[in-house]
Amino acid sequence: MLLRTSLLNAVAGLVLAATLASPAHAAGTHAHPAENGTADVPLDIVRAPTDLPGPLVARGPETIKVGLETVEVTGALADGATYHYWTFNRKVPGPFVRARVGDTVEVSLHNVDDSTEPHSVDFHAATGPGGGGAATHAQPGEAKSFSFKALKPGLYVYHCAVPLAAEHIANGMYGLILVEPEEALPAVDREFYVMQGEIYTAEEFGSKGMLTGSVDRLLDEQPEYYVFNGAAEALTGDHALRAEVGETVRIYFGVGGPNKSSSFHVIGEIFDKVYNLASFATEPMSDVATVSVPPGGAAVVDLTLEVPGEFLLVDHALSRAARGLVGKLVVEGEDAPAIFSATESSEPDQLESHGEPAH
Repeated sequence: MLLRTSLLNAVAGLVLAATLASPAHAAGTHAHPAENGTADVPLDIVRAPTDLPGPLVARGPETIKVGLETVEVTGALADGATYHYWTFNRKVPGPFVRARVGDTVEVSLHNVDDSTEPHSVDFHAATGPGGGGAATHAQPGEAKSFSFKALKPGLYVYHCAVPLAAEHIANGMYGLILVEPEEALPAVDREFYVMQGEIYTAEEFGSKGMLTGSVDRLLDEQPEYYVFNGAAEALTGDHALRAEVGETVRIYFGVGGPNKSSSFHVIGEIFDKVYNLASFATEPMSDVATVSVPPGGAAVVDLTLEVPGEFLLVDHALSRAARGLVGKLVVEGEDAPAIFSATESSEPDQLESHGEPAH
């Protein structure tokens, strides 16, 4: 057993050394077709939070086909900064997959010709060796496939599993698969897809130009950027979550990582229900403000929108907001002063009331 462990450790060390020495880690070697983005014209790699299939209708078991293309692209990371992302289908996170317990999921993965790396996909929803990671290990230009039966309901992460797996994940190769229970989840008015990740650049946060990945910072677990859906402040502006007063909202939230847990929170809202760790087999928690999600984990949160305004999505490790990790839920509709009313006052005695009942 000791000899076997030593051999495995030696092999792992050789794989890591080869990974770190590969041409893909040298600055300026990321040549790919112009349609995959350039430093001057980067791609918008942000997966819109509304980009997910709708709830499934009542039905028996079916076969769900999932097509993944692993593509290395130059995308916009922040204002004036670009990054060489590794992606599933040119977006971060990868496509949202929706299935039901009992379905057979057929996964086809094609690693495009101009990739600098082998890529694969490991589905946490799969019961089988490596979650499909070994079966789909594809060199540039190769296509691989596997299938699995969805046995357990829940919301699960999938990600690239090629060594150094943490690097592939940090560069954008993660997504979510929802396996709905046989009894459908309660209906809501709107659903959103949000994932948190980290990016480890050699350059400091706020640098301009084409930024490069740092394996040293990755191994030290010191990211320069924290992101929702792939980029700094991605879920603001055109990609903000949008809804109306009176609507019910469900957020499918996952952490690609690869290293940091999230304390997911929407400032000014309280989750009506939290499916903790995305378990549908246990009763959801009620009236929760912040939910902890580990790397490679997920949660499902439901909330009802009572008042209009802009509500910030954050990780309550709040210094991360200063490194790009902030989104917006924009709610439109009529004011509800009985629930929330903001008034201006210059009366010191009112500011010092400390919650005493009004007279």
